[in-house]
Amino acid sequence: MASLVCAGLAYLIGSISFAVVVSWCFGLPDPHTYGSGNPGATNVLRTGRKAAAALTLIGDAAKGAVALWLAKLLAAEFDFGEATLALVAFMAFLGHLFPLYFRFKGGKGVSTAAGILLAIDSRIGGVALIVWLLTVLALRYSSLASMVAALAAAVATVYFLGWGYYTGVVLAMTALLLWRHRANMARLMDGTEGRIKLSRGA
Repeated sequence: MASLVCAGLAYLIGSISFAVVVSWCFGLPDPHTYGSGNPGATNVLRTGRKAAAALTLIGDAAKGAVALWLAKLLAAEFDFGEATLALVAFMAFLGHLFPLYFRFKGGKGVSTAAGILLAIDSRIGGVALIVWLLTVLALRYSSLASMVAALAAAVATVYFLGWGYYTGVVLAMTALLLWRHRANMARLMDGTEGRIKLSRGA
């Protein structure tokens, strides 16, 4: 029962959309109503408020890490094993994708996945972040960088942790993240996907 309660709480934590919360605090429009309609840091950045976008990214990453961190703190007391901890991580991710508080219309999961990966194993999170950064610098496509980083995280999880519950969850998150980026894949294929502007004047 404790495992199910913890998983449920992780879903509720994951359902907090920092794009919406931060936008409200900054007096910005609901991120569902402009740009891509995706409640995430990249869409919030379209308002020109870099601080709001940064806070969105940090908040969405932190909620995934915090959900798993809290479960790890309770692991000894409630005898949580890796299966429960992996379930908690996955439920936090699902909360972001399908948030209870916002009619199940959530983001693509990149920031939340990053926070979860760092909480699972800093080496895996580090690989994902480095691959994302290198891909952005080389090709300037945020969506492509996110997908490549997700695939790299899956490989890194198998390499560092072997096959287990955490690996199953990371593979599931990778599959869902790729699915959420299907429209970006189509735009990349037909050459209409927007690039990140890295110049000072951007």
